[in-house]
Amino acid sequence: MKNPWTTISKKEVYDNPWIKVEEHQVITPTQKKGIYGKVIFKNLAIGILPLDENGYTWLVGQYRYTVDEYAWEIPMGGGPADQTALESAKRELKEETGLQAKEWTELLKIHTSNSVTDEVGYVYLAKGLTQGETEFDDTEDLKIWHLPFNEAYQMVMDGQITDAISMAAILKTAVLLKR
Repeated sequence: MKNPWTTISKKEVYDNPWIKVEEHQVITPTQKKGIYGKVIFKNLAIGILPLDENGYTWLVGQYRYTVDEYAWEIPMGGGPADQTALESAKRELKEETGLQAKEWTELLKIHTSNSVTDEVGYVYLAKGLTQGETEFDDTEDLKIWHLPFNEAYQMVMDGQITDAISMAAILKTAVLLKR
């Protein structure tokens, strides 16, 4: 479809190593002048749902500064532009859980909040797992939880897991497992 928005100008209002924020002067689809804020992510969002042969998965718990609460999530992180999403997924899984996988399946491509950001995420299902040592980043204080996949699914259904990437990965995997 043709883009109904017209961009008159863009101005950078903030920049750090992870994001850039722009202010756009626009003409809206209804032909009115307007303003649009856009958050540009400098990395891909990467998520991994590890699943072992017994139907168990791993969640990572950490305090999320932006929402001011503790969260259980699938292992995830940022993928630099000079790496493929799969390379980043392999690194993140090892860093956060110590796991390495023999089988990788792309579960989904997701836009995390397409109303304010261009962030795109890739989520993988990892199988054929072997346990090793974690390699946490110096900003991470993570708890690792090995639990039945069905419990993680129930946490989504009960509202205990609220991270969008984790929810999408767990729900899609539940559908795939039922097929």
